[in-house]
Amino acid sequence: MSVATVKRRIKIIRPPSFSPLALLGGFGVLWHYRDLLYTLSVHRIKVRYKQSILGILWAVLQPLSLMLIYTLVFRIIGNVPTGGTPYPIVAFSGLLIWSFFSTALTNSTNGLVSHSHLVTKVYFPREILPLTYVVAALFDFIIASFVLAGLMLYYGIPFTSSLVYVIPILAILVCFVSSISLIFSALQVRFRDVGVAMPLLLQLWMFASPVVYPLSAIPQKYLSFYSLNPMVGVVDNFREVLLHGATPNFDTLALSAIVSLLLVPASYIYFKHVEATLADVV
Repeated sequence: MSVATVKRRIKIIRPPSFSPLALLGGFGVLWHYRDLLYTLSVHRIKVRYKQSILGILWAVLQPLSLMLIYTLVFRIIGNVPTGGTPYPIVAFSGLLIWSFFSTALTNSTNGLVSHSHLVTKVYFPREILPLTYVVAALFDFIIASFVLAGLMLYYGIPFTSSLVYVIPILAILVCFVSSISLIFSALQVRFRDVGVAMPLLLQLWMFASPVVYPLSAIPQKYLSFYSLNPMVGVVDNFREVLLHGATPNFDTLALSAIVSLLLVPASYIYFKHVEATLADVV
């Protein structure tokens, strides 16, 4: 009795050439695996809240609890000026968008290492793993946004047509955090110090961004240097269009957009270049 031999398809991963065609080819393969990206992202969200009593309420509790703490410290004790806007909603709006950024970056940095069994056994675009954590964090952001809407109603802050600017601001942030996630997740495979240093890095980065204080608290002479941080344009403009119904500060937002758009191809090229050896060292 003969046994049929089934030939399995073998994929050899090599570092791509640094060319626009290779970059487009990589994006094309990623698009081909879009169903896997969706499936793993949904799985990521379900696993996070599986057997949890509070479920998706955890997406709200983190920025809400931090808002209460910073309200006590910075408003009641420190008396941070907010220009007449209630401090709790100033803090919550900044913490909401920062929580998305920090959660996505923290989890995606360990994405490849925590799924080494997949990386070493089956082929798929490896960038899918860190990107699923960005999608999961975006889901948490959307859930927590309903609390921000409730706070706006409570404090009598109207919803204006400037809300449409939230979409491009959020798109810039998604591009930025996705790019940083690809770089850090690849570095974490080789240097585990990256994951260890991440909490400290994010803590310093948060206080270097207008998250728990308004941009107006920064002295004018330091503002140009301070605005080089891409998160400044994102956080401040998110708060301005929501709470004040203003148009974005296109100078700071343009800087964030330029950095993000430059990082997207650069980070993807770097990730695909080191992808060929990820399975060897993970």
